Amino acid sequence: MAKKLTIHVKVNGQDRQADVEPRMLLVHFIREGLELTGTHIGCDTSHCGACTVLLNGKTAKSCTVFAVQADGGEILTVEGLNTDGQLHPLQQGFKEEHGLQCGFCTPGMLMSSYALLQRNPKPSEEDIRWGISGNLCRCTGYQNIVKAVQFAADKMAQGGVR
Repeated sequence: MAKKLTIHVKVNGQDRQADVEPRMLLVHFIREGLELTGTHIGCDTSHCGACTVLLNGKTAKSCTVFAVQADGGEILTVEGLNTDGQLHPLQQGFKEEHGLQCGFCTPGMLMSSYALLQRNPKPSEEDIRWGISGNLCRCTGYQNIVKAVQFAADKMAQGGVR
């Protein structure tokens, strides 16, 4: 058994410390170590994007990052999108515009869309499609996901939401 290393991370705004094996993947640390199960494990090869989180403000497929690589960093998971129990405009958009069916890809889609809107608050349809291109959905055909992101962009512009 490998010697455990202590990591310090800020997850969804909260400082956390944990002892992890050097080979532990970030997705397993998030789901098992922190019990934040919104981040999904899909393909384990980085193709599907279900495990997408923000690491230091950029999207990362957490199935391809070791937890020790996040040491000293900041992680935002899907659980960190809502504020005081209120849905984030993206979450609301996915609900209102029927941007999900089975919901398995939704956490990764939300996180990729969130990163896009942080960089580009008024994305075109092409920008949105490019922004979610690392995330696969086998159910929706993507049209309603695009509408959901457009909904969120409009709502965020009106209310000044992050």
